[in-house]
Amino acid sequence: MAYWLFKTEPGDYSWERFIADQRTEWNGVRNHQAAANMRAMQAGERAFFYRSVKDPAVLGIMEIVRTAYAAPDDPAGKFVQVDVVPLEALPEPVTLAAIKATPELQDLALVRQSRLSVMPIADDAWRRICRMGGLET
Repeated sequence: MAYWLFKTEPGDYSWERFIADQRTEWNGVRNHQAAANMRAMQAGERAFFYRSVKDPAVLGIMEIVRTAYAAPDDPAGKFVQVDVVPLEALPEPVTLAAIKATPELQDLALVRQSRLSVMPIADDAWRRICRMGGLET
């Protein structure tokens, strides 16, 4: 199983709203590398919900429930979206500062490519971030 991280700005879509909605179309991605990552996703894979900009942190875990399909607001047909559902909040948010301070996480795209909005997460990094957030893996 592959793991992922999705970024959102709190003013655009919050964890609290996601919990209330119980399912959402992850749309609006307009970066070719992020879109390629979304095309690679399979139903049942897990992803981190990451709040960027203000108090950046991993807040929870979600599941991909519908694989990539054409973004209806992209007339050129270059970009896609996926559907996700929330699974659980992390007992403790894992801040970007904590991630950057962890030597084993220095290769994350979150650290190296700070503007990428959808990225893969290696298995060992997934387990470490889950543990940092208070979840056993």
